[in-house]
Amino acid sequence: MILVFGKSGQVATELQRQGRVTALGREDADLSDPDACARAIRQAGASSVINAAAYTAVDKAEEDEALANVINGDAPGAMARACAALGIPFLHVSTDYVFAGDGTSARTEEDPVAPPNAYGRSKLSGERQVAAARGNWAILRTSWVFSAHGHNFVKTMLRLSESHQALKIVNDQTGGPTPAAAIAAALLVMANAMQKGQTGGVYHFAGKPDLSWAEFAKEIFRQSGRVVDVTGIPTSAYPTPAVRPLNSRLECSKIRRDFGIEPPDWKAGLAQVLRDLKVSAA
Repeated sequence: MILVFGKSGQVATELQRQGRVTALGREDADLSDPDACARAIRQAGASSVINAAAYTAVDKAEEDEALANVINGDAPGAMARACAALGIPFLHVSTDYVFAGDGTSARTEEDPVAPPNAYGRSKLSGERQVAAARGNWAILRTSWVFSAHGHNFVKTMLRLSESHQALKIVNDQTGGPTPAAAIAAALLVMANAMQKGQTGGVYHFAGKPDLSWAEFAKEIFRQSGRVVDVTGIPTSAYPTPAVRPLNSRLECSKIRRDFGIEPPDWKAGLAQVLRDLKVSAA
């Protein structure tokens, strides 16, 4: 049995759709209480554990960094130590926000980290605590997650298209939109391989090809048949409390080499999400 932390989030929802997992919500194990998370693992009798839960309010984390550090840092650390003590694999979902977000090249797993905001710092703390637990662990860094569930860019664009004929969208941030369904599938493949003895490590997984948010919006409207005029604007014209990375590109050859997992085609993933939402071009 695979134990999943997270129940209603995008990746957790897809894990429940795709695999035979036991998912824990906040009422079962509150990530603000790391000891409770470790206790849940010790009591579960799981063959592996996936942490798909996180503090994801990027802007709010700027004023609530202490709580973000507990949920994104200390809780995964406690989970990883519990799994190491039991001798079972632990998989943890992380983010491109651990990088500075500068430059134009895709980041590899070995590139230096330098989070630009509180959220990124909290996620990096989690990565370091997971690795320090010394069990059989895997960290899956991903970016720009979207699905038919929860809050994400695709659903926001569709909602705005109901009342706007024109939108201004940031066009100087570049990355790979990643379907939550593809992330869940990758995690299940990795968990099964690690249960059979394969070692983990840090891996990157993001949709291809890379593009800007403005270009992503245009494809969302094209596939959904919505007529919306998209004007690209610089990040400086859309200030937010937390600094956003301009470069979210992730180099994904390592996960292909070690697990045979290919980066997903986000356009195909978008088409599936629109079908799930029953949104189609006229």
